[in-house]
Amino acid sequence: MSDRLGLENDLFELSHSSSFDDIEGVFGGRDDLGVHSFVKIEKEWLIDPYQLFIGSMISEGPYSIVYEGSYKSEPVAIKVIQPDNSSAVSPERQEKFEREVTMLSGVKHDNIVKFIGVSLAPTMMLITELMRGGTLQKYLWSIRPKSPDLRVSISFALGISRAMEYLHANGIIHRDLKPSNLLLTEDKNNIKLADFGLAREEELGEMTTEAGTYRWMAPELFSTYPLKLGMKKHYNHKVDVYSFSMVLWELLMNKTPFKGRNNVMVAYAAATNLRPSIDNIPKDIAPLLQSCWAEDPSDRPEFIQITDFLSNFLHFMCPPQTTPPKLFEVEHPKIIITEDSPGTVHLTNKCDKNKWRTKSRCRRFLHCLGDCF
Repeated sequence: MSDRLGLENDLFELSHSSSFDDIEGVFGGRDDLGVHSFVKIEKEWLIDPYQLFIGSMISEGPYSIVYEGSYKSEPVAIKVIQPDNSSAVSPERQEKFEREVTMLSGVKHDNIVKFIGVSLAPTMMLITELMRGGTLQKYLWSIRPKSPDLRVSISFALGISRAMEYLHANGIIHRDLKPSNLLLTEDKNNIKLADFGLAREEELGEMTTEAGTYRWMAPELFSTYPLKLGMKKHYNHKVDVYSFSMVLWELLMNKTPFKGRNNVMVAYAAATNLRPSIDNIPKDIAPLLQSCWAEDPSDRPEFIQITDFLSNFLHFMCPPQTTPPKLFEVEHPKIIITEDSPGTVHLTNKCDKNKWRTKSRCRRFLHCLGDCF
């Protein structure tokens, strides 16, 4: 604990003792060991470190530590890139930082965390909007063994799908879609995609396979054994669709996919077409889930189709509630809709007035999904 506090104090003091005009990192600089480094950062992205204040730690990982802080009196999240064992930031981490800044600074969407700026002195820092609701992973852990209300789960899935649809429309693959990279607003009503450290522009041909976390990685990224860092394989943006299917399954079941298996076992399971159980998945969602985690990437739908399906499902099968969302037990997640229930009668009558029926529309959509994928 004392080391972390010391780090925070050092960062705070250095940010006020370093001259903003002396930040060399726009075109080049020197790391803690005096070794020349080169980070390509647009000057317009640099923030004034004098107005950046670092507070308490939010999370810590092998690559970075995220702090709560403020910039120009506005709350922000500050990702501080950690040095390697040599006490210097490696070229690989510099490249990852540069890639994340480039990707995140170029996207703007309601379901993607907002980019604010970067600082290169006293160390590399990425500043984004602060999401006080924490990660989706922590939220799901906090309510286990229960799962979110079905409407909440589908709403989150819809927000994720919209973010991914936007990225793919702009030729970007995220490659690390998972609950710990999805952030919630304080009221838990909105979800945003974060962590673009592995994101890249899609290219024809082979791309490197250092992407993702095994439990959420598509099978085409590895074989029956993990591939070495830097190896290249043929894959495309459909790897994100597979990752989305794992996240959707977690939202519905609130369980970790392939729990109890190590990385090699997870890789083998995915590569041999083993998937999590769908026994307790709502029957109207199961076809979508199965199409998204299909072994053949060409059989997986595009996010524009996933967004359309989830929007229709949410609108017709999960009418807005007038009471606060409730949690339901995982053991009983299936939807039961009877022909003579008040809700069904109301929806049917409403659809008749508009000359189209809810049930037939949902069936046509599912049928189309099955035919197309």
